[in-house]
Amino acid sequence: MNASEEQLKFRQFHGSLGGQPPGPLAKVVTFVLGAALLVVSFMFSLVALAVVAVGAVLAGTWFWWKTRTLRRELREQMRQQPPSGASEQQPFAGRIIEGEVIRDGTPPAPGGHLLN
Repeated sequence: MNASEEQLKFRQFHGSLGGQPPGPLAKVVTFVLGAALLVVSFMFSLVALAVVAVGAVLAGTWFWWKTRTLRRELREQMRQQPPSGASEQQPFAGRIIEGEVIRDGTPPAPGGHLLN
């Protein structure tokens, strides 16, 4: 298929859609309507976001209110229990030093001095 056949098909396809190309007034009206549609859709998205945020706050408040007695009971149980492991082990009275030693294969310098 060569370029002239493609151009002919393109013209036939677009010619069947509306005939003449739109004038400057039609372009301005299209731009204004598109901008208005964009602004309205942005407003609706903000309203939807606000509704979701309020719903999340209400759901969180409801959950917090329904679990308040359970939290109170758990707090009381934690106060009544002794600290875990306190009666079983005695504290270590020694000294612990943690670290790593990296040793290469060369022997130390004679006399204990570092080499530069």
